[in-house]
Amino acid sequence: MTTSTTGPDTPAERPARSAARKNLRFALHFVEMVVAMVVGMVALGPLWSLAWPGLADLTVASVLVMATNMTIGMAAWMRFRRHGWARIAEMSAAMYVPFLILLVPYAFGALSGEALMMGGHLLMLPAMLAAMLWRHQEYRH
Repeated sequence: MTTSTTGPDTPAERPARSAARKNLRFALHFVEMVVAMVVGMVALGPLWSLAWPGLADLTVASVLVMATNMTIGMAAWMRFRRHGWARIAEMSAAMYVPFLILLVPYAFGALSGEALMMGGHLLMLPAMLAAMLWRHQEYRH
């Protein structure tokens, strides 16, 4: 008795994914991480409000807590998607660095608290994209 197979037997015989499909996977991963960040921010924000009344009045602490909430959501999603701890640490750093950079002009009064919060959030996205482009093979798989 013979059995027939409809697909290739070895990885070498399987067709390679197209560049468009890899780029779509890359973009989808970026969107997934942004959604996970929003979930972390929405889910953990109220807990901080209960645990630390008056947090909103402390700009630096509030900004760092917000970045932490977003990082926790993103890191949990990356771990769920089976990324290694090193890549999770890189992406977490990419999320904090914009806020840390903007803390300098804020400390000198050149930036308002609102600008610090908005600027950090806006710069976080290209920082994450840069981390993903640096390891594009992993994020385009």
